[in-house]
Amino acid sequence: MEFFFGLIIGIAIGIGLIVAFARAERIRSKFRSDLAKTVAAFARMTVQDSRKLLPPQYYPSWLVFTNRQKLNWLNHHLEKIWPYVDEAASELIRSNVEPILEQYRPMVLSSLKFSKLTLGTVAPQFTGVSIVEGESEAGGITMELEVQWDGNPNIVLDIKTRVGLALPVQVKNIGFTGVFRLIFKPLVGDFPCFGAVCYSLREKKKLDFVFKISGGDISSIPGVSDAIEETIRDAIEDCITWPVRNIIPIIPGDYSDLELKPVGMLDVKLVEAKELTNKDLVGKSDPFAVIFIRPLRDRMKTSKVIDNDLNPIWNEHFEFIVEDTSTQNLTIRVFDDEGLQAAELIGCAQVQLSQLEPGKVKDLWLKLVKDLEIQRDAKYRGQVHLELLYCPFGTDGNIVGPFDHDFALTSLEKALKIEPSGADNLEKMKKAAAQKKKDVFVRGVLSVTVISAEDLPVVDFMGKADPFVVLIMKKSEAKAKTRVVMNNLNPVWNQTFDFMVEDALHEMLMVEVWDHDTFGKDRIGRVIMTLTRVLMEGEYQDCYQLDIAKSGRIYLNLKWVAQHKVRDT
Repeated sequence: MEFFFGLIIGIAIGIGLIVAFARAERIRSKFRSDLAKTVAAFARMTVQDSRKLLPPQYYPSWLVFTNRQKLNWLNHHLEKIWPYVDEAASELIRSNVEPILEQYRPMVLSSLKFSKLTLGTVAPQFTGVSIVEGESEAGGITMELEVQWDGNPNIVLDIKTRVGLALPVQVKNIGFTGVFRLIFKPLVGDFPCFGAVCYSLREKKKLDFVFKISGGDISSIPGVSDAIEETIRDAIEDCITWPVRNIIPIIPGDYSDLELKPVGMLDVKLVEAKELTNKDLVGKSDPFAVIFIRPLRDRMKTSKVIDNDLNPIWNEHFEFIVEDTSTQNLTIRVFDDEGLQAAELIGCAQVQLSQLEPGKVKDLWLKLVKDLEIQRDAKYRGQVHLELLYCPFGTDGNIVGPFDHDFALTSLEKALKIEPSGADNLEKMKKAAAQKKKDVFVRGVLSVTVISAEDLPVVDFMGKADPFVVLIMKKSEAKAKTRVVMNNLNPVWNQTFDFMVEDALHEMLMVEVWDHDTFGKDRIGRVIMTLTRVLMEGEYQDCYQLDIAKSGRIYLNLKWVAQHKVRDT
């Protein structure tokens, strides 16, 4: 009996041990499987994922989430040698910068020179360094150094105004943060393995400074402080800011291929703006625009002033030299003209030239903002309408056409075409291109078919509208009008009108939708367009949203039959 009892107990214990072992194996297998999944998940983690999981204060000191490597060792040595660097750099800056300041000296000043110049006791800090893999030029190495400097320099400018007033102006509290680009090119077989170094200020993140005069504030002298600050910023922009590059030969040779060269022309048509913020207490703003790629006085273009209008139509054409499509931007600032007082900024906008496809028209509506650097103000300031066409230079100086050369040139390409002139540098080619475009205009017949409209806003008391369309050529003032479609918010016209256009490159078509009433008429909305697209494509059909209207779209078909002609001289 005891034997059977012991046997049963033994079998039960054995079964229990087997079940426990099997369960432990399952738990162990699940743990290992979960661990493998966790490891795999960690392997797929991005920097952003890790930042969500772990607060910055818990990262080890050696962990850096950046493409730029720290340069603590370089900063440590720079602090030691800074007094000697200060002495050498101060004299170098004095001899090189004074002629530049004189070149950009404003008319309100008669002279602008340094009486004291030392960089102070605080050395700049290199906060990061990186090798630019994607932008490294063929046969060279591109390096970027991020620099921060909150300096205490002793800089005194001796300034004389046109009225004979002498002012010793001290420059204080300089704060600078930026990225310097170094290009080592060409790579050679002799030590130090590169022929020259190009340096440039690739990005200027911050540049702050304060002017002081003995016994007072320079801002109390109208115009002088702003004139000096503008001079300094223009000099920095033109002489060291990318795409300008300064070349230091290391090994004797010809490095002219490293110099800044124009690569194309940007045609900008300032068409119109809408819904601009009103800056005037009485009446409406008097808007004008300032457009530039590089903020230099001789390269900035200013439009005409449109009086008392928050929806101005400019229809102005400007041309800009392009040196680097990958980094340069087109900037537009819209101001309210205040007469003798300083103009008040309404808003600004910017377009990266890298977004433009060579030879293809880019039609843009840009929202205006208060500041391009820090966009904290979300207030709506209106929009501006631009049309952009980037035309790169070819090796023969001709503007590169937008279509393959196996196809026939459009009239616009013919207008932009330059005959080979034998010029051996790009500057001459660029001037020849600009002159050729001035000597050519395009004339022909524009056929506009007003097809239909949709979703027009209600303007009548009975809940409908009686719409008709007015077509206006801006320069020639030629007009045409469709029939009235009674009591309809989705009218169909299918009417075609022909216009003889004498200068299509600078003409503009205005399409206005009106509501017909027995005792008058009300404008519902409008569409304004240049003729560039129809010049490029020959014929197209598109739908346009109505501006200055709550709703509504209009369908148009445009066709161009051109006649290329040279201006009479």
